Amino acid sequence: MMKKNVLKFNGKKNETTSTTATAFKEEVIEWEMRPGGMLVQRRSDNSDVTITQNLRVRVAYGSSRYEISVNPHATFGELKKLLTEETGLQPGEQRVICRGKERENGEYLDMCGVKDRSKVILIEDPESKEKRFMQMRKNAKIQAAHGLINDVSTEIDKLVEQVSAIEKSIGNGKKVAELQITTLIEILIRQAVKLDNIVSVEGDACSQKNLQSQRVQKCVETLDLLKWPILK
Repeated sequence: MMKKNVLKFNGKKNETTSTTATAFKEEVIEWEMRPGGMLVQRRSDNSDVTITQNLRVRVAYGSSRYEISVNPHATFGELKKLLTEETGLQPGEQRVICRGKERENGEYLDMCGVKDRSKVILIEDPESKEKRFMQMRKNAKIQAAHGLINDVSTEIDKLVEQVSAIEKSIGNGKKVAELQITTLIEILIRQAVKLDNIVSVEGDACSQKNLQSQRVQKCVETLDLLKWPILK
């Protein structure tokens, strides 16, 4: 901020003397730098406050149309934040075209000629659009993997119950046919193959896949132990 001393003439009569004296009063004027480098006088606290009316900026985004109320001294970066609420696009994913030119975040609306009812064009940044598409594909694969793992898990739950029933029967001295045990082992192995064929898993899905594989392996090992006494 800059200060400049200005002499202000005071033409009032001096009440303490009979002669008329010309007095000068020194007033300090403060200056401030406006966006774009313009130097203007800073308003004092007791000066009249000018209320700046917001602009209504018309925004075209594809087939959608929006009208955004924004301060004329705002930046295009601040405008993008308002557009996020309407479009769902983050500021970094937006490109704003005004008067035939893409505008940077730090540029001011009024300095770029934006007036009330001015129209700007919003487009999604191509790189951000590609990243969004890739993320959507990745999420779809993860969801599909979760679905497949859940399906296999449901089947394994049923097979675990059958293994427990056979183990209990043999423990109580009941006979169980070898074919029943062999068939159950084959079914468990098929579930293990299904799990192996589920690819592109990570995080929680990977943990669930490994857990179900361990359950299958434990069931097969249990059935193998139960089968040997029958073969003797």
